[in-house]
Amino acid sequence: MLLTWIDEVAHEPLVLEPADRRVEVEVNTWWLSAAEEDGGSLSVAEVVAAFERTAAAIRERLHERAFAGVATFSVWHDEQAGQLRCSTGSVSPDALPFGGAYVASGHLAPIVGRFLADSERSRLAWSDPDDVPGLSGRAEPEVAPLAVWVSGVGASK
Repeated sequence: MLLTWIDEVAHEPLVLEPADRRVEVEVNTWWLSAAEEDGGSLSVAEVVAAFERTAAAIRERLHERAFAGVATFSVWHDEQAGQLRCSTGSVSPDALPFGGAYVASGHLAPIVGRFLADSERSRLAWSDPDDVPGLSGRAEPEVAPLAVWVSGVGASK
């Protein structure tokens, strides 16, 4: 199902409104989770290929619309929610609307790999709450900047 949902993103409504970034975020941001039926059967390569197809389809849609501005399709792993998220916006990769630190990257496989590994772990039952990372009283590690895969989809990349 995850691969189907990723492919469907390319055909969903798409709003590029540089003067109103809030509308872009609301309309163009998608939350994607692995479904039960995916059950660990997905490979990193399959998921990466699906996102690359989606970026190419969005690029083609914008070309057909004669959109002349900058636009970026981005994918990141929201570890807290256990989801992959993706969005398209009329911004360059260095101006994505994240509230915290992030690192724009051309490498999607590590992001997808962490998501798939986390999806598999979330299916495991914890026998002792002290075994759950972050609940055992240990200090939390420093938070690294969010890794975000970016693909230029506008006429100006």
